[in-house]
Amino acid sequence: MQVLIRSGLPILQVLDTLVDRMEAGGLLNTLQDIRADVKGGSSLSDAFGRFPKMFPQLYVASLRAGEQSGDLPITLARYIEYQKRVEAIKAKVRSATFYPALLAVAVAVVLGFLMLYVIPTFTQVYADANMQLPLLTRMVIALADGLVAWLPVWVPTLLVGLFLLRIYARTDGGAFMVDRVKLRLPFFGVLLNEYALSTFCRTFSITLASGIPVVQAMQMSRGTLNNRVQEKRLADAVKRIEEGARISEALEQTGDFPIIALRMIGVGESSGSLIDMLTDVSDYYEDEVERRLDRLTTMVEPLMMMTMGLLIAGIVVAMYIPIFQMAGTVG
Repeated sequence: MQVLIRSGLPILQVLDTLVDRMEAGGLLNTLQDIRADVKGGSSLSDAFGRFPKMFPQLYVASLRAGEQSGDLPITLARYIEYQKRVEAIKAKVRSATFYPALLAVAVAVVLGFLMLYVIPTFTQVYADANMQLPLLTRMVIALADGLVAWLPVWVPTLLVGLFLLRIYARTDGGAFMVDRVKLRLPFFGVLLNEYALSTFCRTFSITLASGIPVVQAMQMSRGTLNNRVQEKRLADAVKRIEEGARISEALEQTGDFPIIALRMIGVGESSGSLIDMLTDVSDYYEDEVERRLDRLTTMVEPLMMMTMGLLIAGIVVAMYIPIFQMAGTVG
């Protein structure tokens, strides 16, 4: 769409071109409705704004700002660049967390197989041999026997507990508590905060560059935090700005912005280069997020592999000690 608008085509012709190239589906129907609205006299931003589930608020606001300033292609280019940066950092986060999550599942599956199937088999063999077992072996067998005996109890309890926790997390109070816990997690809390700050500053910068007023830009950018605790603090900051406070002072009251970010934003306010400073803050914290993700991957993978190896080796050794003792006795 941006390329077609930049080529100088009228909006209706741009929409006609998009409709002709689009395959049948929900998006085609939406574009046809948008074209009908524009043809009926609605502005492009109003027509897109009728479909908030399909087009983000920031995209609609960018369209409106471009219409008002007369530089719609430039505004759309900023939004597209913004989306590319946001999607790139999201992809890095998903990539960094995928392998540790896969290792965690593998550890759980292997330990479950050992505790629920392998150890009970050894237990029966040792029971038939009627021999005195070492303390470590008895401890492992007792743990496995407890898991097997209480299997009909703890599995449904775990599933019901997870279900209830999920329902509670969907309530306002539950979601607020979950978001608060996320921010207090060791290492991950700082990572989540820096990721939220980079996304917020990037969004705030692009909205200001599109000509959107400061208060409205902050309200739109607040939704990118994806954390109710931080969103509430930022809502309070917006109120302070409406009352006449400086942006840097209002953000300082949230407690989420580090000193270096506040100083850069304050310098941007004083020098009239707030948009550039917000972009620099976002770039800085995106780099910090990448470094923390690299550190997480480097640290977690060998740690999980070592933990899995020690657990499995400990269980195997505990179950084979009696066999070695029996072999020594026979020898």
